[in-house]
Amino acid sequence: MKKKIEKTVLMDADGVRRVITRIAHEIVERNKGVENIMLVGIRTRGVPLAERVADEIEKIEKVRPPVGVLDITLYRDDLSTMAYQPVVRPTEMPVDIGGRTIILVDDVLFTGRTIRSALDALIDMGRPRSIQLAVLVDRGHRELPIRADYVGKNVPTAAREIVSVLLSELDGEEKVVLGEFLEE
Repeated sequence: MKKKIEKTVLMDADGVRRVITRIAHEIVERNKGVENIMLVGIRTRGVPLAERVADEIEKIEKVRPPVGVLDITLYRDDLSTMAYQPVVRPTEMPVDIGGRTIILVDDVLFTGRTIRSALDALIDMGRPRSIQLAVLVDRGHRELPIRADYVGKNVPTAAREIVSVLLSELDGEEKVVLGEFLEE
């Protein structure tokens, strides 16, 4: 049996807040404003992160970009190997993605497979002008040629380590932790 142990707190609530604020500023700067952009959060933790970035952008630009919710369950390349019955939840796009700059938002970038699935899902919905990627943590170990445009924190990790993002909206607490699974 494996037991998950917490080794290090990488970000506390203030650290997460500062990273969200910085990413929002970088998005506004790189895109020369927010005209025609849309934030799309990948379920589960990418959604509240996208909402928070949109809130920060609204403070800066006085305009809140639309926020979509993307469920990539059916696009996963490991779907056939899952032992459980996956739960597919709705994808919600408040506006057409065609011709827009999409800022895809997720919590942790690891192998790149989740992002590849998200790209496939987005392209099936339309033809965005461009797609950019914002992540709270980039932990390395890429298996696909994918990189984030906006990174909250780069955290070199060992393959056996895990990065857990806990958000108040979903977990009742706010922090990013580095942990590990140990055999009991």
